This record gives sequence, C-alpha cells and structure tokens, in this order.
Amino acid sequence: MAYLTVTNINKSFNNLKVLDNISFSLEKGETLVIIGSSGSGKTTLLRCLNFLEKVDSGSIQIEGKTIIGDNYPLTDKEIRSSRMNFGLVFQSFNLFPHYNILKNIMLAPQLSLDKKTITREEYKQKLDQTKDEALSLLETMGLSDKINAFPYQLSGGQQQRVAIARALILKPKILCFDEPTSALDPALTNEVVKVINHLKTQNRTMIVVTHEMNFASKIADKVIFMAEGKIFEVGTPDDIFNNPRSQKLISFLKNN
Repeated sequence: MAYLTVTNINKSFNNLKVLDNISFSLEKGETLVIIGSSGSGKTTLLRCLNFLEKVDSGSIQIEGKTIIGDNYPLTDKEIRSSRMNFGLVFQSFNLFPHYNILKNIMLAPQLSLDKKTITREEYKQKLDQTKDEALSLLETMGLSDKINAFPYQLSGGQQQRVAIARALILKPKILCFDEPTSALDPALTNEVVKVINHLKTQNRTMIVVTHEMNFASKIADKVIFMAEGKIFEVGTPDDIFNNPRSQKLISFLKNN
C-alpha cells in the first residue's frame, strides 16, 4: 500500500477547470517533484493537499486512511486534524517579522496547547519540550547561532531553512514545498538542495513544486509533469529529463 494515494482530484474556479482527474501515489521516504508551466495547476494541487483549497471531487489517502473523500466537506475540527498530515513551506517563507527565529518556530505548537484542558505545570513542560525541539531543529539547519535573530537579519537561504524548521516542528507526515528556490540565487539554491537531501536521509516524505529543472533533478525520486491541469507524464528524473515521451514535455523542457 502506498504511503500517499491521490485519486481523481478535480478542482475548478468558476468555469475554469484547474485540476482534471489528478491521480498519483507516493511511497514513504520518497521525494516527488512536480514540474510544469505557470498555470498548469501544480500549486493548486499543493494547496488542495494542505486543505488551503477545497477539492470538488476525488479522494486522498495517507497510510490507507481517507482524509478527503465522500465524507467531504469535513467539520472545522476534522479539517484541522487532517491538515496536520501535511506541512507546507511557502514560496515567500511567510515568517513573522516581529518575532525572532526561535519564536517563529515555536509559535504554532504553542498556540495549539489548550490551557483549559491542562494544568499550568503541564503547559510549562510542553512549552519546554517545544523549545528543546525547536533548538534541535535549528541545530540541524545550521542556525544555532541565529536563535535571537529576526527574519530581516537573515539571508534568503537562512529564512528558507527557518521556514522548513517551522513546518517540521509540527511533525507532518508529508512535507510540501512551493517553489522553494524561486527567490534564491544559485549559491543559496544549493543550500536548499543540501537541506532537502539531508531530510531524505531521515526518511522524510516530500512533495516539491518547482520551475527549476536543475534543482528538480538533484532532489527528485519521482517527477510529475503537469500541463493544463492534467498529469501528462510520471517517471524517474532520468525518464522525465532524458527520455520525455509527450510533445508537451519535450517543448516544456526545451524552454526551461
């Protein structure tokens, strides 16, 4: 059984079909890269997986459990619970400028603590545990010396690593990236490559949307090519980049 199974996902905005019967699967520990021109539907797909957009039809399963299907729409509580399966690193990082790096990472798990259901001592213990986890993630990201820095004091690559740590602290089953290198120069892009490949050694399951083919070839286990809201080809990096079959993919690669 696949770790993630997406079956016949459809999504339209008004009369424009953005996702057309999207189906694919992903094994645990695999990195899936989604490529395609602007408007192909790849970012909308990522947003649907993260419950930032509501699918019109289709199903999504993780470890055999349906999180989107015939029971959709879900209650707000069920949506919050299902959303925790995915972590999303936004294209523009979306760090809070008025908080230091440590606070940026700790904020979401801290807000999730319900003070009404736990004692003050339990709250303090959980907060201390969250801080330890945040410090450990910052060490993994090579940012231990930046815990008191603010986002504006960091390079783009460093901000990207903070955004990754912020997503990881929520312990998602699948980590998603939306154009993680779009705002970075080649040197900083290599930083992101190193971080993602390090996460691969930890058996992390990841989905990455990108328009940079060189970056994609360095991190992908599987590649999906999308156009006009459909999946035209799925394969290994070698299949997609060296042996494209469809004319659409051949033309796309020629222009990228």
